[in-house]
Amino acid sequence: MGLLLVLLGLTPVIQAQEAGDSPKSSELSVYIDCQSCDYDHIRREITFVNYVRDPKPADIHLFITFVNTGGGGRQYELSFIGRREFKDIEYTLNHVVDREASADERREGLNEVIETGLAGYAIQVSEPSMFRLEYLGGESEQRSDQEVEDPWNYWVFEIYAGSLQLDLESSQKEFDSRWGFYADHVTDEWKIRIRPYFNYEFVEIDREGKDEPVTSRRHRHGINSYVIKSLNDHWSLGVFGDYLTRNDRNYKHRFRLTPGIEYNIFPYQKATRKSFTFTYRVGYAYADYYEKTIFQKNSEHLVNQELTASVRIKQPWGEVQGGVEGSHYLHDFAQRRAEMFGDVSIRLTEGLSLSFYTRLEMIQDQLSLPIGETSLEDVLLQQKELATDFSIYGAISLSYTFGSDFANVVNTRF
Repeated sequence: MGLLLVLLGLTPVIQAQEAGDSPKSSELSVYIDCQSCDYDHIRREITFVNYVRDPKPADIHLFITFVNTGGGGRQYELSFIGRREFKDIEYTLNHVVDREASADERREGLNEVIETGLAGYAIQVSEPSMFRLEYLGGESEQRSDQEVEDPWNYWVFEIYAGSLQLDLESSQKEFDSRWGFYADHVTDEWKIRIRPYFNYEFVEIDREGKDEPVTSRRHRHGINSYVIKSLNDHWSLGVFGDYLTRNDRNYKHRFRLTPGIEYNIFPYQKATRKSFTFTYRVGYAYADYYEKTIFQKNSEHLVNQELTASVRIKQPWGEVQGGVEGSHYLHDFAQRRAEMFGDVSIRLTEGLSLSFYTRLEMIQDQLSLPIGETSLEDVLLQQKELATDFSIYGAISLSYTFGSDFANVVNTRF
C-alpha cells in the first residue's frame, strides 16, 4: 500500500525549455482518448510530449473514462497503454474529483494525474535532469487507512430548476418549466434515491380568422425512488417505486412497486470499462386514467414482469452498448413489449471511424390509450399518445481523417 501511495504522489515539475509547437523526435507521442476532457488545455499545459491524432503512431495511448460518485463528484480512471517500444508497460491511475470542484479545478487535477502517469515513460526518452519529482504524501497518507466520518452519512441532496424557458412571438407563446429534488445515498453496500419532479409545458397559438387560440397544457409530475443492496461482486437486489401523473399519456395517477434482481458477468468494480448484466423485475401497478381506455377501463390493477440483458464495453478501440428487453402483463400475455438497441462507435483503422445507433421496439402494451377519436390538434401538439405497433430509429456516421499525425498546435481564435 505504501508503494502505491508513493507512485500516486509523484508529480513531475518540468524544468525544460519552453516547448514549441513543432514535434521533436526525442519526445513521446501521446494519443488522448477521452470524451469529456479539455483537450486544448491538456496540450497547452503538458508540453513535454507530442500529441498525435490517431493511436497508431503513438507511443502511449491514454484512455480516460469516469463514473459519477455517490457524493455527486467524479472518479476518473486513466489507463496508460504503452505501444511500440513501450508495449509491455501499462498501468492505471484513479483520480476522484469532489462535486464542489470548479471546472478549472477539475481539469487542473486531471492534468496533474496525466503528468504523473506520463513521467515514467518520458524519463526513459528525455534527459533526466529535465524533471524533478516531488512526493506529495504526508497527512493524506496517514488518513488513508482511517474510516471517514461523514456527518451526512453519505446522503447528498440537490434542488434544481433545470429548465425555465419562455418563447414569445406575435402569434405564438411557449413556456416550459422543469424542477425537482434529488436525495441520494451511495455506499459500497447501498444505493438509495428519492426524486420528486415537476414538468409543465404550455403552448398557445393564434389562428388566423379565429377568435380562440389553440392551447396545449401538458404536465408530467411524479416521484422516482429505489433501494438497491449489493450482495457480492456480481449480484444485486433492488426495489423500485414510482408515482406518475401525466395527461398526455392519460395517467391521472399511476403507482408502481417493482422488486428486481441483477447479475453482472463481470465484477462491478470493472463497470467503468465493461459490464454484461441480466436483470429480472416483477412488479405491481395501479393505474387511474383521465379518460376511459380502449379496453373500457377507468382504472385497473396490473402485474408486469420484464427481463433485460445489456452489455457495455469501453475500450481503446471504441465503445459498444446494446441490449434486449422483453416484458408482458401477467393478466394477458398478449399485452407485451420487446426492445432491441445498439450503440456502436469503433475505430476501424488509422483515421477511419464508424458509429451507428439503432433502436427497435415491438409495442403491444399501450393499456392507457384513451377511447375515441384523436383530433388533429392533439396530434400536432402531442397532447395524446398515438397507437402504434412498432418504433424504429437508426443513425449512422462514417468519418475518415488523414494528413499530419501531430496535434500539438492550439489555436483558439474565433
